[in-house]
Amino acid sequence: MKKILGIGNALTDIILQLDDDLVLQTLNLPKGSMQLVDETKQAEISRLLKNKKPAMVTGGSASNTVNGITRLGGKAGFIGKTGKDEVGDFYVADSLANGIEPYHIKSNTPSGQCLVLVSADGERTMCTFLGAASELNVCELQRSLFEKYDIFHIEGYLVQNHDLIRTAVRLAKQAGLLVSIDLASYNVVTENLDFLKEIVRDYVDIVFANEEEARAFTGKEPREALDEIASMVEIAVVKIGKEGSYIKSGDEFYRIQVRDSNCVDTTGAGDLYAAGFLFGLAQGFPLDLCGKIGSLVSGSVVEVIGAKMNEEVWNNIREEIEKMKESAK
Repeated sequence: MKKILGIGNALTDIILQLDDDLVLQTLNLPKGSMQLVDETKQAEISRLLKNKKPAMVTGGSASNTVNGITRLGGKAGFIGKTGKDEVGDFYVADSLANGIEPYHIKSNTPSGQCLVLVSADGERTMCTFLGAASELNVCELQRSLFEKYDIFHIEGYLVQNHDLIRTAVRLAKQAGLLVSIDLASYNVVTENLDFLKEIVRDYVDIVFANEEEARAFTGKEPREALDEIASMVEIAVVKIGKEGSYIKSGDEFYRIQVRDSNCVDTTGAGDLYAAGFLFGLAQGFPLDLCGKIGSLVSGSVVEVIGAKMNEEVWNNIREEIEKMKESAK
């Protein structure tokens, strides 16, 4: 079984359900986007939503992905930075409890948090105070971190730190790892387009994108965007919401159907799709089965609030994967 190493912003998600989208308009927050905010803006949002009861879970895109991989039975580690505070301690303890090998660097800055505002249709708008997570730097990366892994997975939100990502992918390649990236958010892609294209072209083997991210990256609609991305990497995945996902690798092409779900919150759906897909890839499964596992896991997480599922749900997912494996024989 191949092992997967993730790198990303170590954030604790504070999830709030919205009755309508008026608060997004009031705060000038584009629905479905990820915005970096300072402590003042975060406090303003919290005041407007003070009557809402929050749910708090460990989060961050790559962290959600590696958590999903370990819950499926895979092996994974995570590189991130947290504060020397209760939130940081909670983050590390949760990672260990979920079987993740944590490479958490400590800072005197408060731990990062992400306010996740969930609209009535399940779409999430994220307001992120990076805190200690933003201080992860080149000097803290060593080749030895990569050498016992096989796949290196990067969250797109981290690409705003160009030096860090450029160093990380070079170290991963020197250690012989496949490199995977989730483009994460259309506005992040737009703001870092030239850098992303350079990194993808020169270092990346696997790209995950939803239709908005794929459009921002290529200027094309999903099917044509898939072809362009696949011309740059070994495996391209474009997720098209309720229509499922496309996968392309060389001459192989698959259209994966979405799992029927009662969607209440899309938080973590893309992260968990990547978890299912990379878990399958680490097992040596064919690409269509990897996609089906990704669809199963992402279709399950949208039925709960936040990106974490209970043990009963994970047991059901693992049982369903065993049935998929039998059917694929």
